[in-house]
Amino acid sequence: MKHHVDANWSHAILVCKKCSKKLKGGFGDGGSKKLSKELKARLGSSKGRKGLLGVIEVPCLDICPKKAVMLVDSRKPGVWRIVRPDADLDALAGELSNAG
Repeated sequence: MKHHVDANWSHAILVCKKCSKKLKGGFGDGGSKKLSKELKARLGSSKGRKGLLGVIEVPCLDICPKKAVMLVDSRKPGVWRIVRPDADLDALAGELSNAG
């Protein structure tokens, strides 16, 4: 029996599922998509472990900003981001990418 599975990820982006649910989308064209879906599209994250990085929705992070979503980059676990629907997602994706 295997004790581990290899992934191609360089890092993971953790997105609070509860914050996303409260906003009912709010991101992307027309504000109809969740932050995690928008980031996956902009970062070119493949489904599962074969992508270059992972964008994962996690249970509540216990910091509940009004009209925003909490996000944690695994490379900088000491800095949690508050992302509002009017944020520049292209700039955010650039910061969160492998080169960022």
